Amino acid sequence: MIITVGGIKGGSGKTTVSTNLAVLRAVEGRDVLLVDADDQETASDFTMLRNEQQTDGAGYTSIKLSGAAVRTELQRLAPKYDDVVIDTGGRDTTSQRAALTVSDVLLVPFVPRSFDVWTLEKVSQLVGEMRAANPNLQAYAFINRADPRGQDNAEAEEVITETDELSLIQTPLGARKAFGNAAAHGLAVTELKPQDAKATHEMLTLYRHLFDVTTTSKKAVGA
Repeated sequence: MIITVGGIKGGSGKTTVSTNLAVLRAVEGRDVLLVDADDQETASDFTMLRNEQQTDGAGYTSIKLSGAAVRTELQRLAPKYDDVVIDTGGRDTTSQRAALTVSDVLLVPFVPRSFDVWTLEKVSQLVGEMRAANPNLQAYAFINRADPRGQDNAEAEEVITETDELSLIQTPLGARKAFGNAAAHGLAVTELKPQDAKATHEMLTLYRHLFDVTTTSKKAVGA
């Protein structure tokens, strides 16, 4: 499976989600390739730190790609791995479009704030355009850095459900310090000690929903 964590708004937590998915998938024994297609190269920095901190290394393979090379190199490399996770930047870039031509899934985190939610139509338009080249592309959106209370989360989810081309998955991640603390040590949030039970539960719920739903959907398409 090839999953692109993307969107067109910076600061939505794409790298945190990408690196956590790569670690969790690798822990399950999958041979994972993490592709850093973001000019900021944060996923690569995370992997470098993880290789330094973990006795057995990162547990997955990480490479940096940009532009049209994202497509051409993944066409060559993807068959060698069980899963590929692609971290893209917070803009509509050539790298992201190249990734979406070969991806099974686009996963878009949204922060429940007006400026983020207002980008939904542009993301929907991007997905529609990319489905012309990749008709089987599945696109999911979820709330990241969710508020502990108030109506912003529910209102943002409502807007997502009304947006063409995107499907809402109700697996929000809260605005928890544990995600940043884990990343600062090259860890997935599930590996952090002492563990933040709520953050761990949220990330595992997103992970399981994503892989269970997309795997089932792919089997149905194949049938």
